[in-house]
Amino acid sequence: MLWNELDEMLAEWEDRVHSTMATGTSLPAVVGPALRGECRVDVWEEDEEVIIAADLPGVEKPEVSIRLVDPQILEIRIEKKVDYEEKEEPDYYVRERIAGNMQRRVYLPSEVVDEGATATFRNGVLEVRFKKLARETGTVIPIE
Repeated sequence: MLWNELDEMLAEWEDRVHSTMATGTSLPAVVGPALRGECRVDVWEEDEEVIIAADLPGVEKPEVSIRLVDPQILEIRIEKKVDYEEKEEPDYYVRERIAGNMQRRVYLPSEVVDEGATATFRNGVLEVRFKKLARETGTVIPIE
């Protein structure tokens, strides 16, 4: 279907833009998903944590799965069931609500670890908390 091809092209565009920009720039995280109508997210840091909040209206908890792809990428997957029981899809005049499968990769501002991560889902809002990866600052220089 044409829309699926467009979604794939936009996802590839988002990945290419992100790979060419400096770490921490949020342009792809804002522009790409907004163009595709995906879930909207907020990402912020507090002390030793990175927090992600995603709006998933109309989605039930069992339809959502999350996975830390690498220390700076969270993947949110949704498998949304259709709202109708008919054998054929209705002839929509306007269709903007998410139905079917969706995947969103969220680029994080710091490297995180999955150990001790928590996730909650209340009133259509997914909140995920990760501990930042502890890194020593500076370099130990041996004394001769």
